[in-house]
Order: sequence, then C-alpha cells, then structure tokens
Amino acid sequence: MSEKRRNPFKLKDFRGVNTDFIARMEARKIKNTGQMLVAGHTSDLRAVLAKETGISEKVILELVQLSDLARLPRVKGIRARLYHKAGVDSVEKMASWEPEALRKMVTEYVERTGFNGIPPLTKEVSSTIANARRRPKVVEG
Repeated sequence: MSEKRRNPFKLKDFRGVNTDFIARMEARKIKNTGQMLVAGHTSDLRAVLAKETGISEKVILELVQLSDLARLPRVKGIRARLYHKAGVDSVEKMASWEPEALRKMVTEYVERTGFNGIPPLTKEVSSTIANARRRPKVVEG
C-alpha cells in the first residue's frame, strides 16, 4: 500500500460518520484513512475489528470504502461520501467509469436525492478517474 505520502485524512472528517464509532476506532488507534485501510482491507480483518469494537462489519466496510476513495486526490469528506452514496464505493469501481457517464450519474443522483453537495465538473471527474486507474487495489472482499 505504498503510495505518494500525503497527510492522512482523519476518519472523523468524513461527512455523516457516527462520532461514537469514530471514538471506538480511535480507542483502537485507528484515526485516519491509512490506518483504516491497514486495519480493515480484508473481510477477515473487518470481522476481527467488528468483534473488538462492537461496530457492525457493514459500518466498518463503509469506513474502509470511504478510506479507499480518499486515496484519490481531492476526494475526501464530502466528495467521498457523494461517490459512495451514488454507488461508486471503491477506487476499483471509480476506475471502471468513463468520465462523462460518471459525471452524469452523480449529477442525477444529487438532483434525485437532494444530496447536500455539488456534483463534480467534467475536468474533476476525468482527473479522479485517471488517478483511480493508476492506483492499486487494496480492499479485498
């Protein structure tokens, strides 16, 4: 999982996360996206983490998926949540999209659901997809 070093994004800064769950993760020394990916990149690790924290595997998977998306430049708190809610919940899925199709799908999602966020512009989507295509897969199962 070695990539260009950046300041790790804090889990508590993702939009819509339960602060109690974040506190439980922090008690396990998991405070940022890098630590979350190390601790939960496989289903077996997520199962152990769920047992140790009392947080459901579904919620832990969501935190892992948000952390995976946050590996992409400019995809952090709100943007990661938007892509995740719209169904693009991994770097691998992001890489499979064509820019205009993704921009259109996310824009329609925002309009249909009233998501409190601005859809990405074509240039942003193109850059995000290009970056996703250069990233290795790190989340299993």
